[in-house]
Amino acid sequence: MRGWVVLAALMLPQAAQAAGDPALAKTVLMKSISFRTVEGAGQVPALAAYYASILRESGFAAGDIEITPMGETATLAATIRGSDPTLKPLLMIGHMDVVAANAADWKRDPFKPVEDNGYIFGRGAEDNKYDVAMMVATMAGLKRAGWQPRRSAILLLSGDEETHMATTRALAEKYKDAELLLNGDGGGGLLDEGGQPVLFQLQAGEKTYADFEIGFTDPGGHSSAPTPGNPIYRMARVIDRIAAYRFVPMRNELTKASLLLSADRIGGEVGVAMRSYAKNGDRKSADILSEFPEFIGQVRTTCVATMAQAGHALNALPQSAKLSVNCRIFPGVSVGTVKAELMRVIADPSASMTLLDNPLSSDASPLRSDVMQAVTAAVAARAPAIPVIPTMSAGATDSLYFRALGIPSYGVSSLFQRGEDGFAHGLDERVPVAGIPAALDQWERVAKALAQ
Repeated sequence: MRGWVVLAALMLPQAAQAAGDPALAKTVLMKSISFRTVEGAGQVPALAAYYASILRESGFAAGDIEITPMGETATLAATIRGSDPTLKPLLMIGHMDVVAANAADWKRDPFKPVEDNGYIFGRGAEDNKYDVAMMVATMAGLKRAGWQPRRSAILLLSGDEETHMATTRALAEKYKDAELLLNGDGGGGLLDEGGQPVLFQLQAGEKTYADFEIGFTDPGGHSSAPTPGNPIYRMARVIDRIAAYRFVPMRNELTKASLLLSADRIGGEVGVAMRSYAKNGDRKSADILSEFPEFIGQVRTTCVATMAQAGHALNALPQSAKLSVNCRIFPGVSVGTVKAELMRVIADPSASMTLLDNPLSSDASPLRSDVMQAVTAAVAARAPAIPVIPTMSAGATDSLYFRALGIPSYGVSSLFQRGEDGFAHGLDERVPVAGIPAALDQWERVAKALAQ
């Protein structure tokens, strides 16, 4: 508890000038959690209507708020119009939907928000209703204050980011002429165990998600007469080959900057390898980093077996086996390239390989100086002297679809929390209350700097 008091004392003085109302932001956050916006529940449109009511009360005209139903979900767009219509708009995005939560597994009802010991608990508190509430409250405060930027500032909220991303694709297509996108569902600040800010991560890229299914077949037969074509044995050999294989190391502007900025903080052999790989791209350093789960995804594409199915009876030779392989592909590498490489790795011409769904690739966003300066200044106002570190995410966010259309996109979440408090998608998801005033200040500073 002492740590949060220290943190609040650090953050509040700089946050006093924010137009956003901390009490409103907290209310919006807690009310948001009470909407069960999981897939199939049909509550996303109701949550969008609630956000719209907050924005209308702050002075938004009806024509500047648009809710678009899409099946059982919806999108929301709210615009503060700029004075120069020739300038491309600044977009800010978050998502209203959340992953499912089984109330029986939680200590508290996941959809009844509770404030306890400095935290707000509930499904979606971290992912992504905290930053959505901050953005809604910031836009409401700026509108109430009469702010008119040079370029339009548009808040976009998707409705199925956690599942199909159909609403994300629709928003990206509609707003594909934007100048840039700021995403509240990426990046963010890290606190140490005592609640002191340590660093801020700016997400500027994410790896492509792709699933492959590898199939093996054989006529089968009686288990008393084994044959050399047993699909289970063939699958086992392929699993070993995939497990042993490492894709070629790769770097880009984003990962080089991230590794260099992290090297001294990590220290030791890993820190030396980070610095060496960032500067030289040597395979030895990449292989050292690849021994650590938290770093392997930063230096190469990864593919890993995740599910297996085989056989049909205890006393029969299997007629089929299926292996699921999940790949996280380095930005700039096509899905087709990875599929071809996997086929070479498995070295079984009789096996089939099927790409599941329709994965989308996107390259990393450039580390634009205006974005880096705006975010660094906003973070410094709440936590002086901590580094702003560009990062690449192994998971997918709404930014993926905007980057694919050439819109520079950056994860700039205003949530600062301890590593041990990260429970997104997990039990007893929570966010600290003390950071709300500074979070509003951060969003306002970044929006003003990039929309003027």
